[in-house]
Amino acid sequence: MHIQKIAAFSDGDTGGNPAGVVLADALPLDADMQRIAAEVGFSETVFATPMGDSWRVRYFSPESEVAFCGHATIALGAALALQQGDGVFALALNHAQITVEGQRQGTTVAAALQSPPTRSQPAPATLVAEALALFGYTWSDLDPRIPPALAHGGADHLVLALKTRSALAAMRYDLAAGRVLMRREGWATILLGFTETAQQWHTRNAFASGGVLEDPATGSATAALAGYLRDIAWPHASRINVVQGEDMGMRSLLRAEFSNLPGSSVRVAGTARVMSD
Repeated sequence: MHIQKIAAFSDGDTGGNPAGVVLADALPLDADMQRIAAEVGFSETVFATPMGDSWRVRYFSPESEVAFCGHATIALGAALALQQGDGVFALALNHAQITVEGQRQGTTVAAALQSPPTRSQPAPATLVAEALALFGYTWSDLDPRIPPALAHGGADHLVLALKTRSALAAMRYDLAAGRVLMRREGWATILLGFTETAQQWHTRNAFASGGVLEDPATGSATAALAGYLRDIAWPHASRINVVQGEDMGMRSLLRAEFSNLPGSSVRVAGTARVMSD
């Protein structure tokens, strides 16, 4: 079985979030997909097989199956473009039907996904307090313009907006404690963000639920963030640009484009680069 390694949302020929990509005639057994994802060791590995006019897709982190993974979907779009040619590909996930497109551009592939529907709601104060304690933050570290929220963009995320870039850079937490909290609440990640301008964001994503301390680029969380900003009438002008992974030395660039229609899909785009085996 050939496992491609593709970094999604790269900064040109560097950075991005590595994902394993397996294109197969049939999906392996669940236990085998989980084992392969653990052996690959990236935050996610995506498995895809042809199914009529679409592709049946499943995602696995090193420790569990994931409902939706944005950066692995971008990596999949790149792999399909390299194998099938440039195009838009229909994907059947466990709980949603989406698309991903890929277009070859020299040494990289431009790719974009259309997320599942988005939704958001205010986060309960007790949960926010627990999350703040996990990272060693206090309520005074939060940006009052962007209240803590539970946001969904194919997976569930807690969104905490911070007042300063330095607070974001100082993110630290205990992986085991984070795993307990995130799995109990069903959160794929906790997104910590800082808004440099209304449309320019810096984010970090704790991914203890998948056994990974931090994710360098998170498409589902970016879609969830975009949907949440739309819900609170943030002056987004229908798009945001996100820099993620910078504090990890794996700078990643994501772009989210979306309409003002509540709950509608978010287009999350970037580039992908093929990594050497």
